[in-house]
This record gives sequence, structure tokens and C-alpha cells, in this order.
Amino acid sequence: MSDEKRAEIIRLLEQAYNMELETVTNYLANSVNLDGVRAEEIKKSLGADIAEELGHAQQLAQRIKQLGGRVPGSKSLKIGNQQQPPADTTDVVGVIKAVIEAEEAACAHYLKTIRAAEGEDYVTQDLCIRLLAAEEEHLVLFRGFLKEYNR
Repeated sequence: MSDEKRAEIIRLLEQAYNMELETVTNYLANSVNLDGVRAEEIKKSLGADIAEELGHAQQLAQRIKQLGGRVPGSKSLKIGNQQQPPADTTDVVGVIKAVIEAEEAACAHYLKTIRAAEGEDYVTQDLCIRLLAAEEEHLVLFRGFLKEYNR
């Protein structure tokens, strides 16, 4: 793989790493901040997903290192691109929509990384295919939650 292609893939992996850490932060906040009887199932789901999303970040970090990159520390993180937890702690629909938006962005980014790695880096491609599958699973779950609220 050329140095240029390696640098591109590392950059995409770093961006995915940032996205996963931002998701962990927002899921943690929403799993604690939401109030109300209707919020309980969403809180439980988000709380359970925190460890999985953190695991995604760990896998991405390992791959960045394997490719010769350096995993970003807190000063280098570029987060703040996702919808932030709502000020209204009973805004369950707002949280669900924010999760859907974040999962859609993650899916799109993993697809972009899969395409960039095609024919060049099958290990990264395989990792991103597996992460894409997990994000699609979350997306389906939260779209299902939204259907219930949109009745």
C-alpha cells in the first residue's frame, strides 16, 4: 500500500474513532439525563450500547496503531459534530432522532472507509464491515423506537 493510501486510511480511521468516542459521551449523558416513564427503555438501551461503542473505538485505535498511526489523545479529538443531549430531559423523541442521525453518519463513514480500503487494506475493510453491521443493528433498533413514538 502506498504511503498516501495508508495516510488516507489512517485519517478515516481517526475520524471514525472520534465519532465513536463522541457517541459514547452522548449515550452516557442521555442514559443518565433522560427522565420519565417512557424514557426507561431508551435509557437502558443506550446504557447497554456504551460498552459496545467504546469497544468499537478500541478496535479502531488498535488498527490505527497497526498501520503506523498514532491514536489521538483528548487534545486532538474532534468531537461536537453530533446533536447534543437536549436541555429538556423528557425529550425522548429528540434523543431517539439524535441517535438515528449519529448511527446514519457512522454507517456512511464506515461505507466510505470500506471503499477507500478496497483492494488495498483488507484488514481495515473487514473491521469496518463488522462495525458497519453493528451500527446498522443500532439504527434498526432506534428506528423501531421512533415508530412507536410517531403513532
